Amino acid sequence: MSDRIVSWHGAPSKPRYTPPAGAIDAHCHVFGPMAQFPFSAKAKYLPDDASADQLFALRDHLGFARNVIVQASCHGTDNAATLHAIVRSQGMARGVAVVDPAISEAELEALHEGGIRGIRFNFLKRLVDDAPKDRFLDVAKRLPEGWHVVIYFEADILEELRPFMDAVPVPLVIDHMGRPDVTQGPDGADIKAFRGLLNSREDTWFKATCPDRLDGAGDPWDAFADAVAPLVADYQDRVLWGTDWPHPNMQDAIPDDGHLVDMIPRIAPTAELQRKLLVTNPMRLYWPEDL
Repeated sequence: MSDRIVSWHGAPSKPRYTPPAGAIDAHCHVFGPMAQFPFSAKAKYLPDDASADQLFALRDHLGFARNVIVQASCHGTDNAATLHAIVRSQGMARGVAVVDPAISEAELEALHEGGIRGIRFNFLKRLVDDAPKDRFLDVAKRLPEGWHVVIYFEADILEELRPFMDAVPVPLVIDHMGRPDVTQGPDGADIKAFRGLLNSREDTWFKATCPDRLDGAGDPWDAFADAVAPLVADYQDRVLWGTDWPHPNMQDAIPDDGHLVDMIPRIAPTAELQRKLLVTNPMRLYWPEDL
């Protein structure tokens, strides 16, 4: 088993920052357990098991109440591990699936019943072999009511993706802000281009996530804080936050999840902003019936 990758911290610190009651980790994953939920034959990485029980123990340790579990690319279009974790959460998790665009309406409805509220399109070439935009648009037109589309891409293809994103007929959620170069600062070319996307349609949301991925200088990720805080302030009704646990492919720079939580007040300095980021906004997308 030594070839399997561990990408998460074994003993994350307790955050100094205390999230508000009802706070939601709106971007995390589960891996396996492999014996129960095998990984895709197309997977580009083979992680060690990162189970629902581990995720929920981390949730409690960090001071959160709920999770949004995003299907990890290592499981392909078999969402069984994500659905299992949602069941284990006893109503405290919802999910985002990855689907074959040929999925039937009945299968989509079954995912909805299982707690799925969106589908993810991945355009990272190192993680997926094929991203057929025309077929993605077809399935986006057939989603259950209230669902959204999550899109993962890197900043260098933002302009190339704009016509595709403009054509998606449901709200968009952009993973990790489209991976801008945060060292350019809040007025850098990547953040400016991303603001252009956010300004182009009112139903585009984003995740102010992954300083560990985006800020190569490392913890405490000062460039990330400087670049992202103005985005959170200016688009405060359309922003989400999450740990990204268990940090796929980050085995060479594993972040301390407690330190990730301590980024929150640096990008959302007021109690009102923190409540929007962690409670109000993710509830609107994933638990609107509870509002």
